[in-house]
Amino acid sequence: MNRHWKGLFAVTALIFGAPSSHAQSYPQRPVRLVVPFGAGGPDAIARIVGQQLSTQMGQNVVVDNRPGANGIVGTDTVAKATPDGHTLLLVSASIAVNPSIYRKLPYDAVADFTPITNVCALDAFILAVHAAVPAKTVQELVALGRRPESKLAYGSPGIGNTIHLAGALFAARAKTTMVHVPYKGGGPAVAALLGGEIQAMFANTNLALPHIKSGRLRALGVTGKSRIAVLPDTPTFTEAGVPGMEIDAGWFGLFAPAQVPAAVINKIYEETRVALANTQVRDKLREQGFPPVGNTPAQFKAYLASEIKAYAEMTRVAGITPE
Repeated sequence: MNRHWKGLFAVTALIFGAPSSHAQSYPQRPVRLVVPFGAGGPDAIARIVGQQLSTQMGQNVVVDNRPGANGIVGTDTVAKATPDGHTLLLVSASIAVNPSIYRKLPYDAVADFTPITNVCALDAFILAVHAAVPAKTVQELVALGRRPESKLAYGSPGIGNTIHLAGALFAARAKTTMVHVPYKGGGPAVAALLGGEIQAMFANTNLALPHIKSGRLRALGVTGKSRIAVLPDTPTFTEAGVPGMEIDAGWFGLFAPAQVPAAVINKIYEETRVALANTQVRDKLREQGFPPVGNTPAQFKAYLASEIKAYAEMTRVAGITPE
């Protein structure tokens, strides 16, 4: 074989063989899974899925909580990380909401990340109020909020997340006054609701349901198109007389920095798909109210684009002015 052909084969092997070698050797060290919030949905999901990924891949998946600014702090950490697949992001739908809430972000939600898979998606939020709030129905809460002396406040895990957006949209649809109080995570927000610092909150099932069952919180409505199985007596907002509140409770997606080799992205996706198919993992996620999804990177990329547009419209209707 002459030098020309040897050189050609060598270049071909370099071009087409490199991606495969990247995937075969990944992960070479522990993987950092950044969760840009404190206690709450994303953290619980990251620990359940991360533990299974550690078992499958033979390397530790270390959950790194980086709360702050509605997920922006931790999300930016991943955007600027070395694009080798050893730093990943598990974030709520806030990554799709923030472009409409903040005039300037330190990253581009589309260009600076590679979507891997939508790990879990939720059907509906529950509007929960403190047991001491003198409102047994959505309409009674609306009437309470319309009083001149009303000082109703609702909480969320931060400015611009889906829970904040649901509260703002409700206030706009119901033409009532409610003050938004942001916290550093869903857990702290629910703790504030239980302590009476705030009176209401749109919450995920896993956070609100135990306290609703104990009687410390009261469920007034759900944002789904239909009632949910765990609260069959709680009406939808359409049934409660506040239409236009049919919104899901968000989702929790897995991302990598942009420029991570495609072979590595596919390896991470396949490992995550296998993890989400594990019976114990699925049961743990469902027990906490997080139905697993596991769509492909291409499907998740298209979904992210549609969600960014949908939340932009929701933000406009809610009358939220970008900061």
